[in-house]
Amino acid sequence: MSTGAPQEHVDCGIVVVTYNSARHIERLLDSIPGAAGGLRTRCVVVDNDSRDETVSIVRARSDAELVEAGGNLGYSAAINIGRSVIGPCSSVLILNPDLVLESGAIAELDKALSAPDAGVAVPMMCNEDGSLYLSLRRELTLLGTLGDALFGDRWSSRPAALSETMRDKAAYQRPCDVAWATGAAFLVSTACDGAVGDWDADRFFLYAEEIDFTRRARDRGFRVRYVPTARTRHESGGSGRSAQLRALMAVNRIRYYEKYHGHLATELFRGIAVFHHLLRSARDEDRFSLRRVLRRGSWSQLPHAQARRDARMDIGS
Repeated sequence: MSTGAPQEHVDCGIVVVTYNSARHIERLLDSIPGAAGGLRTRCVVVDNDSRDETVSIVRARSDAELVEAGGNLGYSAAINIGRSVIGPCSSVLILNPDLVLESGAIAELDKALSAPDAGVAVPMMCNEDGSLYLSLRRELTLLGTLGDALFGDRWSSRPAALSETMRDKAAYQRPCDVAWATGAAFLVSTACDGAVGDWDADRFFLYAEEIDFTRRARDRGFRVRYVPTARTRHESGGSGRSAQLRALMAVNRIRYYEKYHGHLATELFRGIAVFHHLLRSARDEDRFSLRRVLRRGSWSQLPHAQARRDARMDIGS
């Protein structure tokens, strides 16, 4: 990239967003060739100002190009940077760094995009021990959000309308269309990527960006396909765990709902979020989230994009 030479068209451009990901990034990059199944790939790692050894690890490799974002700009903004520099490709694969792709996973996702109107393909997500992670989701609704607030992970066989998560494990064994899936791995056709455009970095620093992107893709006539023959293993919480991040997740769900619904419906949705954390207020992290959800003026204090004063985009290999 630093030579300015024209880039060769590849089957799949891969964008990995890192932030203090030294513990994971090599395992992910090592898994890409086997997962590609012969597809031509190009990988760009966009680093959000890591303070560990992530940058030096990626710089030392010949199979990934490094883009330093010049600050912790957030997941959506880093994806947009990666999309802007990945070069000509037939699809764009967005990956969290704390994944390992199983053999043929990218190739299987790529096959799914050949179906009519398929714009996004998502894999089966497994925990590190190989057990199934329930990654498939329905569109956010008042009733589904209320059901999850009341029952959480209990009563897994409850009616679908009472849960955002698809909880029937048998459904994960067959391909299907879904509203969205957790955003650790997303293969997007270039047609869909072009039609939807930038990920919404203004609203979504981290969390809910995948809900928004797939909503916009579906609104433009593209299907989101679940591909059980494409398997990945994921370390849950690899982007970090903190009360601030849990509160941000709750707030960004409200921001997403507000983007597509009126004031009254949004206030009802926020009320259910209050109820959710109130029911769990014996835990410190839920009390913190409750305070943040209640006080809209405090939302700006949650994690948000931070550029360094000396920021400049540094593209290297």
